[in-house]
Formats: sequence, C-alpha cells, structure tokens
Amino acid sequence: MVRIVLALLIGLFVLVDVAPVLAQSHDGVLVAQAQKRKTLFDLLFGDEPAKPAPVQQPQRAPRQQAPTASLPPAKPEVEKADDATRVAVFGDSLAIDLSKALERHYAEDANLVVINQGVSSSGFVRDDFFDWNQALGEQIAADSFDLAVVMVGINDRQELKASGTTYETLSDGWIAAYQARLAAFLGQLRAARKPVIWVGLPPMAKSDYSAAIGQIANVQRLASLSGGAEYVDIYERFLGEDGKYSDYGPDVNGQNARMRKDDGIHFANAGADKLAFYLSQTIRAFYRGGGVVSAVVDPLLGTDAAAMLRPPYQGLGQSRLLEMAGAVIPISRAPARADSLLQAGSVGITGTPFPLEALVSAPAGRVDAFGVGVNPGQAIENFGGR
Repeated sequence: MVRIVLALLIGLFVLVDVAPVLAQSHDGVLVAQAQKRKTLFDLLFGDEPAKPAPVQQPQRAPRQQAPTASLPPAKPEVEKADDATRVAVFGDSLAIDLSKALERHYAEDANLVVINQGVSSSGFVRDDFFDWNQALGEQIAADSFDLAVVMVGINDRQELKASGTTYETLSDGWIAAYQARLAAFLGQLRAARKPVIWVGLPPMAKSDYSAAIGQIANVQRLASLSGGAEYVDIYERFLGEDGKYSDYGPDVNGQNARMRKDDGIHFANAGADKLAFYLSQTIRAFYRGGGVVSAVVDPLLGTDAAAMLRPPYQGLGQSRLLEMAGAVIPISRAPARADSLLQAGSVGITGTPFPLEALVSAPAGRVDAFGVGVNPGQAIENFGGR
C-alpha cells in the first residue's frame, strides 16, 4: 500500500514538472520559459508567495548644461585726441577720488583727458609738507593743463604758521593767513587765464570735525568767488533725508547706494561718480567738446556799457558774489526826488537846468529818439549841442 502511494506521488510530481514544457500557446510558441518550475516542496507546502513586480522609475530627461555666467566684455578703451582738453584735478585725497571718477565719466570722450594732480595729506596749512602755490606755478609754467579743478581742505584743521607766527585753527589770524594763500593760488590761475572750478567739501561723519570742515569750506567759498572761480557747493547733495550725515544715498540712477567709505570722510565709488556727474554740469560752461576750452569772458567787453562804473569783471564767480552781496549803497545817502533830478544841471556843467522839452526831442542815435515829427538837427540844437 505504501509503495502504491509513493508511486502515485512520484507520478504526480513528474506530470506537474513536465506539463509546462508541453504547454504551447495558440500560435505554437513555447511559453515554458515564462513560468517557474514547481518542486516537490512546492507541492507539499504550497507555492512561494510571488514577489511584487519592481516599480519602474520614470526615465529622466537628460540634464541640459546650464549656461556659464561671465562678465560682459570690457569696452574698448577710447584713445584720447592729441589736442584733447586737459582737466587737471588739484587737491588732497578727496581730489584723488574725484579724478578717478572723472576718468570714468569721460572715458568715452576722446576730446577730454583727466590729469590726477592730487596729493594725499596735503592742504594749504602745512606748506612745509607740500606747497600748493609752488606746485601750481610749476604746472602753469609747463602748460600742463587747460582747466583746473580744485578740491582740498580735509587736512587743514590744524595750526597755521605764517611770518613766524602760529595761529590757532579758525582764529581770525588763521583765517586771514589762509585766505591769503588761497588768493595767491587763484591769482596765479587768473594771471595765466586758466579757468578754475572749486569744489566744496561734503559733510563728515564726526560732528565736531564736520563743523570745522564746514567753516573751512565757507572761507574757500568766499575766496574762490572773489578770485573769479566757479564754486560748486556739494554739501547738501550728500546729506541724508534727516538733513544729517549719511553713508548711503541715491546714486546717479536714483538707486540707494553707498556714498562714503568707512572712515566717514572719503567717497565710495558710487559717491565719487555722483560727484563727477554734478561737476560735469559745471564743466559744460568751459568745455564744449572738440578739445576747446571756452574761458568765461566779460559779456560787456567791447560795448559802450563796458565803460560804466562797476567792479572789475572776474568771471561768473564775481557775478555770483555780487548776486550774493547785492548792491552796496551808503545808508547816509538821501534818496533824490524825481523833480529834482529833472531840474538838476549836468555834472560839471553850469547853465540852465535840464529842459523838459528835451524828453521829447532826444538827440539822434539815442534809444528814445523815435524821430516822429522832430528834426534830428533841431533836436541836437535844442539839447544844447551836447
């Protein structure tokens, strides 16, 4: 009996094991390779649980290589013309910042070249360290520039020695001696007929230092105006919205940018570029392009009005000084009445008073000689031949 059962089991095992090999699809292709062969262990204890099919990951598209960032190509350097206008920037380390900014501003202008003449730690007080009047005289003798730009003063808050006397900073003696040195400096430029633009000083971070620099700037302002220079006041351009010193402010494009360096004195690049932009507006009064500097001259020169009694013309600076001060009239002078002016005799000439008829019989050539019904010869006779 046992042998029969054992034989039946073996036969069953053979049939199950061989059946997949004999199975065929409807089109005659064997599919046994797609099925797993069962063993005796599978028959006795059941099939092994099927493993889940592996999840196919979606294929990623090939990654495109990101474009590499690079700086824009440098602009080709513009070669300056041989007869380009030469703008020399004189002064201390602020002038050095300004000259670099002017070089950037006029980099593409072939007809203007900027010459950096700034000397760090220099000023008009310590002429034993660097004498600006002597240095300027040498540059004028060499004819090395056409237009002078001056920005100086941050090192001048110290004692000044002149004629063997030491003056305290911003005392009356100090101011007088300082003004004399500025006048000598500007006098050389006027004598050489070199136009000059004097740039004022900006506010400083430290309040006490800023107050002293403000007083020095005021002395420079009056000296430059009386010396015939163009004065560019930049103080309010570098104040914050609260009216006080600020490291930041709007740049030439109106964007908030850092204007000053950490020392609270010198300009950052954006601040220097802003200063150069404002200064370029004043340079237009002298530089028209094409390598020509137009010196400011007396607009009345060559006319009859030039003979009028008036202060000596010293450029636009003198005109602005008069605008600031106004006409000087003695307070003791009593105003003349209109009728007394009509009846008054001519200065230095005795005789009859000024006749009222002369108002309607003006001599030929005078602005009010309309000539309506008046004989010009008779009008001259009526006026006394004068």
